[in-house]
Amino acid sequence: MAHRGSQRDYRKFSCCICLDLLKDPVTIPCGHSYCMNCIKEHWDGEDQRKIPSCPQCRETFTPRPVLKKNVMLADLVEDLKKTRLPAAPAGPEDVACDVCIGRKMKAVKSCLVCLISYCQNHIQPHSNVPGLQKHKLVDPSKNLHENICSRHDEVMKIFCRTDQQCICYLCTMVEHKGHETVPAAAERAEKQKELQVRRQQIQQRIQDQEKDVKLLQQEVEAINVSADKAVEDSEKIFTEMIRLIQKGNSNVKQEIRSQQETEVSRVKELQEKLEQEITELKRKDAELKQLSDTEDHNQFLLNYPSLSALSESTHSSSINIRPLRYFEDVTAAVSELREKLKDILRETWTNISLKIYEVDVLLSEPEPKTRFLNYSTEITLDPNTAHRKLLLSEGNRKITRMNQQQSYPDHPDRFTDYNQALSREVLTGRCYWEVERRGEVEVAVSYKNISRAGRSEECLFGANEISWSLYCKTDCYEFWHNNIKTPVSGPVSSRVGVYLDHRAGILSFYSVSDTMTLLHRVQTTFTQPLHAGIKPFFKDASAEFIKLK
Repeated sequence: MAHRGSQRDYRKFSCCICLDLLKDPVTIPCGHSYCMNCIKEHWDGEDQRKIPSCPQCRETFTPRPVLKKNVMLADLVEDLKKTRLPAAPAGPEDVACDVCIGRKMKAVKSCLVCLISYCQNHIQPHSNVPGLQKHKLVDPSKNLHENICSRHDEVMKIFCRTDQQCICYLCTMVEHKGHETVPAAAERAEKQKELQVRRQQIQQRIQDQEKDVKLLQQEVEAINVSADKAVEDSEKIFTEMIRLIQKGNSNVKQEIRSQQETEVSRVKELQEKLEQEITELKRKDAELKQLSDTEDHNQFLLNYPSLSALSESTHSSSINIRPLRYFEDVTAAVSELREKLKDILRETWTNISLKIYEVDVLLSEPEPKTRFLNYSTEITLDPNTAHRKLLLSEGNRKITRMNQQQSYPDHPDRFTDYNQALSREVLTGRCYWEVERRGEVEVAVSYKNISRAGRSEECLFGANEISWSLYCKTDCYEFWHNNIKTPVSGPVSSRVGVYLDHRAGILSFYSVSDTMTLLHRVQTTFTQPLHAGIKPFFKDASAEFIKLK
């Protein structure tokens, strides 16, 4: 414990400039202490235009402080020297003392003037002998031999700026004669200034990036809070919607049962009246039969006038049972409501999804230089949009132009005059897909509200403001938007890649083979979600959305 305490005291009373025990210690106004020579040389070596400052805390002083020896601190250092630990033996990884004879002790300092490393015992003259006190001591180094010129066996104290290397004074007369040379210390001072500037730049960048890290952490917390609240609010809203639908279901069931009871009661009431009349008619029929069977003519004629006239029926002569649908119309009405809700939910969900993907704290990522497999999106075509001369196959991923019309049912989303189809998927955020084509094909994107019926420009890919199209011919490409054609150069291949960054407004088309070549890029602002589109031009032309791995 005492040894460790002495080691701590040794470090406590060391100069942070020379890293050795304080010699003629002085304390500057900020409270930090240094060797008198060390702090003087430090200030003398600084740019004279700069205000003197503390090497540790950077506090500046105007005017330059007058340095006086701290007597009490000097006495403490002297006492510490007497209790200093004996030199330790050098281990395999340590720098050994060059002065020790026999068993080598661990070096505590290396002298850049002597080019020798010293242990705790042999370093003492550098503290006491005036001529040695000016030597430069550094932490123990195994590389002192690198300070000796290999050609002249002299200490290299000169720096050749022409060749950017350390040399000795003899080198300046031969190999480096006529070169720009300066003392190594002077070059070190210059480089030290540059190093300090670079450190300041790095430290400034560290501070800036630490601020950015804090800001990003705040953004993370804000995103999490906002997302949690949105989930909670959405849960409440959807629960309320479900409750309203359940209430509507309960009301419909209640009304159906009530109407069922009313109608059944009315029918049963009529049924009871009919049964009563049947009973009465059967009784009268029995009387008439009895009279008809009387053989005595006088009795027959005597009783005949007493027969009561047949009363009219309370109902029509026959009940007309219409082929009623009863409550099937209710089912049809509920089904119609369901379809309307589906359409509303589909449109609304698209808008909700777009709002979700619009949450983008950071700037858009730079466009990748290779295939965008991280953003690959599986595309399928919507059969309800396909023109009747387009045949869908491969799970609605492939489309082929046919001569004969397909038996597709009528649908308001179907293109009636142009051989086009749109994808089922809504495209927002960052997406990438590839189309393998045969023949001339248009690869497009469009808003969902593109017109479907007729042959106007409002229906045709690339002929309006809400669609963008790359026309892939057999030997070239054309880009179309708002009915403006732009010739596109690039290698013609059977596969086209499409990259979309909806948030950044980037739409790029690529020729894909062994390499990936940009054909055309659009920079715009997308105001609605997009759908992928395909238009095969001639018979047997086809296009397939590829499943990317």
